[in-house]
Amino acid sequence: MEKVAFVGLGAMGYPMAGHLARRFPTLVWNRTWEKAKRHQEEFGSLAVPLEGVAEAQVLFTCLPTTKEVAALAEALWPHLRPGTYWVDATSGDPGESRLLAERLLEKGVVYLDAPVSGGTLGAQRGTLTVMMGGPEEAVERVRPYLAYAGKVVHVGPVGAGHAVKAINNALLAVNLWAAGEGLVALVRQGVSAEKALEVINASSGRSNATENLIPDRVLTRAFPKTFALGLLVKDLGIAMGVLDGEKAPSPLLRLTREVYEMAKRELGPEADHVEALKLLERWGGTEIR
Repeated sequence: MEKVAFVGLGAMGYPMAGHLARRFPTLVWNRTWEKAKRHQEEFGSLAVPLEGVAEAQVLFTCLPTTKEVAALAEALWPHLRPGTYWVDATSGDPGESRLLAERLLEKGVVYLDAPVSGGTLGAQRGTLTVMMGGPEEAVERVRPYLAYAGKVVHVGPVGAGHAVKAINNALLAVNLWAAGEGLVALVRQGVSAEKALEVINASSGRSNATENLIPDRVLTRAFPKTFALGLLVKDLGIAMGVLDGEKAPSPLLRLTREVYEMAKRELGPEADHVEALKLLERWGGTEIR
């Protein structure tokens, strides 16, 4: 059975690599070596030095940005082998990923951008949606290895996956912020946020923000750290690049990016993205309850 490897055992990567290890011989590496060893003990993967991951036929990465992925490629350069498939689950930059794909082809390595959606819960359950960019034959070649996926969509050439992911996260940001504005106003009117959401979620205003994020995190005041505000702001910047590159009109998304930049400055980049609504609560003088 062919080996796979996974680099980047963060909040998403750790369970994603776990699903791989249940089905394939899986090599893992993480900048924090103790985490790679813990993964080995928990899932039966094999923690290896960085150069060891180049032994895999399919190499997965899940890192903060494309810059880290490109740096990893340079570090692995002497060890990369022709015929390797590189599946990048990073929420990366489309233009930078296209350049990286060209660079890796010099080594005979096929790069696919394959960011995911579904959050940490989807990663744990193995139900993530994967949006893949790259040659169709390469997508079909690696599809059987996507053990963490509930749905895989080939969205276009290299870079298309990262573009779709950035726009998807921009829409997440719009829906979350808009719902927060509306709920702050309703609470100030004397309406229970829980009752308002009961109506909204049975009506046309519903979204993932109203159905899941706000009930599970804002009403409970839990705010688990699942997706950092700084990373959402990064994705909004990538989305702006996609829109600017196509000269697409984007007044609403530009305003959305500005308010999340403000939230990042006020709350810090490590705050969870849903905590951005704390800024709205501060402005409105009331909590969403």
